[in-house]
Amino acid sequence: MELFVESDAQPEILSGERIAVLGYGSQGRAHALNLRDSGYDVVVGLRPGGKTSAQAENDGFSVQTFKDAANGAGLIAFLMPDMAQAEVYEQILGNIKENATILFAHGFNIHYSLITPREDLDVVLIAPKGPGDLVRRQYEAGRGVPCLIGVHQDITEKAEARALAYAHGLGGTRGGVLRTTFGEETETDLFGEQAVLCGGLSELIVRGFQTLVEAGYQPEVAYFECMHEVKLIVDLLHEGGLAKMHEFVSETAKYGDLTSGPKVVDETTQEKMRGVLKEIQDGTFANNWVSEYQSGLPEYNRLLQEDLDSDIETVGAQLRGRMAWLQDS
Repeated sequence: MELFVESDAQPEILSGERIAVLGYGSQGRAHALNLRDSGYDVVVGLRPGGKTSAQAENDGFSVQTFKDAANGAGLIAFLMPDMAQAEVYEQILGNIKENATILFAHGFNIHYSLITPREDLDVVLIAPKGPGDLVRRQYEAGRGVPCLIGVHQDITEKAEARALAYAHGLGGTRGGVLRTTFGEETETDLFGEQAVLCGGLSELIVRGFQTLVEAGYQPEVAYFECMHEVKLIVDLLHEGGLAKMHEFVSETAKYGDLTSGPKVVDETTQEKMRGVLKEIQDGTFANNWVSEYQSGLPEYNRLLQEDLDSDIETVGAQLRGRMAWLQDS
């Protein structure tokens, strides 16, 4: 493991340089605010009339078009959605100065060659391991969210140092910055989302709910057991791994975990996970996603609506409406 900390960073390497943050969503806003508060010169690039323009202006930023923001910038951070990045890169290509650095928070477009960067540019990755809101809150608290750092193209022989200075401005060196590659970050990130964090977990929850309801139990009770209480366990896992979960659940729960968990998630499940990973590694997933996006998202929208119309969502909305503490979050 190669981990960089605050003493490894050289923030002065970006001193006097303009940093163009393209996009002002979850990550974009956090990056722009943290970098500015760290003393860096930041300008925000957005589509004219974009929905986040007013927020960026209210936060005190000079909001420009993508082209104008990129013009003369020493470092350009691509922080808009994956499927918009290649188009924006082509738009601003003529405005990117020689030997500038282009930075990504996720390696998708570079790893799958949706963007082929100009040969005179440094191409780097800084991927905070948390949503933008957390990146901002931890920075304001004097802490930092860990980041991944990677270099795809190093023309100036200062690419990693420049990326680390950027991570330092985010607060990332307070939490530690782990060296990786564009390929490793992209493939593990996609796998985690699909097999565990989003796809795997949500499907496990829904299937558990359905199993209880089909067996005749009340949907509301099934919701509490299979959806509502997930946060309790996830918080324990997040804070202290398996050890803390085992420490704070009952012996009965632990015994059920150890004996029944492997019956549900077994070697067959893991083999299917390997299939998911293979499609990420060989580009099948990326090709399918690009094709779906370019065709107007028909299957994406159909599947998403199925999720939103499911019984567990109907029951959950009714129950969450009675949980006053959730209305404040």
